Amino acid sequence: MWLGWMVRPVASLLLALSVCLVAVAQQPIGSGRHATGERPNIVVILADDMGFADTGFTGSTDIETPHLNALAASGVTFTSGYVTHPYCGPSRAGLLAGRYQHRFGFETNPAYDPSNPYMGIDVNETLFPERLRRAGYRTGMVGKWHLGAAAPFHPNKRGFDYFYGFLGGGHDYFRIDLRQPVKEGYTEALERNGLPAVFDGYLTTALSRDAADFVDRNAEKPFFLYVAYNAPHAPLQAPDELLQKYSHIEDTKRRRYAAMVDAMDAGIGMIMESLQRNDVRDNTLVFFLSDNGGPQASPNKPSSWNGSSNGEFRGGKGNLYDGGVHVPFVASWPNHFPHGAVCDRPVISLDIAATAVALATGSEELPRKLEGVNLVPIVKQPEAGPKSRYLYWRESGVRWSILDDKRNKHVLDRPNRSPELFHLATDVSEQNDRVKEEPEIAEQLRNAWLEWNEANVASRLNNYKGYHKLRDQFFLDSIPAKAKKEGYSPEPIPTFPK
Repeated sequence: MWLGWMVRPVASLLLALSVCLVAVAQQPIGSGRHATGERPNIVVILADDMGFADTGFTGSTDIETPHLNALAASGVTFTSGYVTHPYCGPSRAGLLAGRYQHRFGFETNPAYDPSNPYMGIDVNETLFPERLRRAGYRTGMVGKWHLGAAAPFHPNKRGFDYFYGFLGGGHDYFRIDLRQPVKEGYTEALERNGLPAVFDGYLTTALSRDAADFVDRNAEKPFFLYVAYNAPHAPLQAPDELLQKYSHIEDTKRRRYAAMVDAMDAGIGMIMESLQRNDVRDNTLVFFLSDNGGPQASPNKPSSWNGSSNGEFRGGKGNLYDGGVHVPFVASWPNHFPHGAVCDRPVISLDIAATAVALATGSEELPRKLEGVNLVPIVKQPEAGPKSRYLYWRESGVRWSILDDKRNKHVLDRPNRSPELFHLATDVSEQNDRVKEEPEIAEQLRNAWLEWNEANVASRLNNYKGYHKLRDQFFLDSIPAKAKKEGYSPEPIPTFPK
């Protein structure tokens, strides 16, 4: 039974009660260019490889995030907010499709290859920005795509009227240099609506500036803006002035990471200021989340840590423990959502698509394929939401996890381990395996996961590392036999100075 909305201090964010608790406050009166009754603008801001505990509103004390803190204070913080995958590409595929990416075989990061018309998100999938565009929204994307670099997968062909950013999984933060090996495209040119583009200064700031410009150009009609930062994803690069600001942090990785988060927070401030400047903030629903948890060191990858903190959560990027999939998750809509609210009810990135489509179309009947739930009733009337719900994960076809609305979590994070059962409400660190004590709960959850998995398909993508090996071998095999016999070997590709 859901409790009513109540005030709860930020310090208790991680005390899991599996209920929504929100400040009882008079709803703001509609104002600005779009009044309360009109369709809202929708903005989704996505961080990349950000640790759960690296914002002020989730407990960070050494990284300054005033704009994110203000965003959380103006809306609802979902303390049990999840994404559909523990790393980049599949998580983004689930977010934009509004359905589990396992339904269409997108279960690994695609390689960056503009010449491969198969290495990307299924062209038969309707992404939710396209649904919003059909409903009359102007749609824009700024930042990291990572859903396929070839023409069929281009953002302008997948629901976005406007695109400025890059198509691969990351980018250098200071330079474009076409003399470098292409590999994953980290020094390739950016794009603006299919044409080559550049940036000045620091990439995070340039993306933020462009996102704010999109608001300035489109404030006259309902718009959807997807701001997909690559910060604080590697490479760990930051402006000198911000590195100096955090010089008191002794660990160099943590220092650079902190500076990168700070720059992203300042960029989010630019976007929020543009909403205010155009008098549309009150009727704009803004989401913020990360695509997965922060990377952590492991015995097999001791250098994989990027300086992030997932707080009390076990594991990180790549894990199906909460450190990999439990992320900061905020929704702010001043005209409709309470301010300074906290909700412990499990939600997932799929819910963003469902919420956006419901608001854009004005229909209570969501498209059949969407698998999320509309968060507006959950925020406004918790008792109106679904009383029973499972969240699911699958990775590489063999690792799996399931979470119920009571926050019982059944997980197989590694095939060489036995499945574990945790009660997250009392064990956020996933340390106390309860399979032996509660086998009936484990069996119920496992059966529910197996039923969900019946509708999934095998991943139709080779992972990017394996793909590059196959591609390299293809080019080597293309060398004529006579040349090989004569001892031909390719010249090493020079690496130019940064």
